[in-house]
Amino acid sequence: MNPQARSAVLRKPAARADAVAGHPNEVDARRILQALKRRARYRYVAPEVEAQADGYRIVSPCCSRNVDAAGASIDIARLVCEGQPGGWRLYSRNHVEQAWELQGEGRLHALLEILCADPHRIFWK
Repeated sequence: MNPQARSAVLRKPAARADAVAGHPNEVDARRILQALKRRARYRYVAPEVEAQADGYRIVSPCCSRNVDAAGASIDIARLVCEGQPGGWRLYSRNHVEQAWELQGEGRLHALLEILCADPHRIFWK
């Protein structure tokens, strides 16, 4: 691991009635945090993983200033648990349209590989 890489941080929300059973949970949150340490882009910032009722939202400071000129934290990705085994969805944020766009479906580890590699700068802009 790059010694200058910053660790990701987990932020937990209050419990919600519409949560998917068993999510968010500590095991998946730690898997996401560990995967983010291996990301290819913007390794010098510390993204935050925010637990949500249906999964996780990843936010990070905008160091490139491409999305936010002030460098504020921006949405990077959402990981949504669909409730069945292996049922995850990965979304990127379209900042122009202010909408989430589906980038993949499948097992969590496979979606984390897509998120961390990001060869086309879909997530880490």
